[in-house]
Amino acid sequence: MTNYKLTIQYDGGRYKGWQRLGNGENTIQEKIEQVLSELEGEKVEIIGSSRTDAGVHALAQMANVKLNKKLTESKIRAYLNRYLPQDISVIEVIKVPDRFHARYHAKDKTYLYKIWNKDYSHPFMRKYSMHIENKLDVDKMIKAGQYFIGEHDFTAYSNAKSKKKTKVRSINALEIEEKEGFIYIRVRGNGFLYNMVRKMVGTLIEVGLGNIDPENIPGIIESKERNQTGRLADACGLYLEKIDV
Repeated sequence: MTNYKLTIQYDGGRYKGWQRLGNGENTIQEKIEQVLSELEGEKVEIIGSSRTDAGVHALAQMANVKLNKKLTESKIRAYLNRYLPQDISVIEVIKVPDRFHARYHAKDKTYLYKIWNKDYSHPFMRKYSMHIENKLDVDKMIKAGQYFIGEHDFTAYSNAKSKKKTKVRSINALEIEEKEGFIYIRVRGNGFLYNMVRKMVGTLIEVGLGNIDPENIPGIIESKERNQTGRLADACGLYLEKIDV
């Protein structure tokens, strides 16, 4: 068998997330596996680097798959893009060592969040950003964002249904930029809990609105209380931007 690494882009708006749920739900993983199984002539399973939530998009999701059929990378990519829905694209297929594992070899993941911060809607980005009508104080948001950097127990920023044994994660960078009506929040870390980035963004929005002081962030993290974080930011504004291996 040959191991291949796939780089995948998708509009997650109409899907239940990346991970196949096993009950016929509409997921990205399921769609790709269906096409690859047709190509291979038997059931195929792919491994993704990040289990993006329902409605979340990806600019560069990474996955790996092992296939028996002897085809060039370009033919595999062409077959996938021919039969996948138009809101899922495979932009690269390359051969990798047999031991390569998309999840275990991922060192850092970068997520990008887009906020449209005007008092009118953006017709062309309404499905790809979160609309906040009231003006956000970006300077306060930048100050608050620095408190997330480092290794912390992010229980307060996890989902109550999370089964992860440890909620400790390391955030290596958090950058916020305002440009032409959009606020871009970029977070890079070694891993993220379910809903973690959306909860972090929700807190930063509350800071920008003046409802939470930036200096309160360390206390919220240390409290491990999920009801302290504020709103859960909309899924449509979140993108898996990059995975470093």
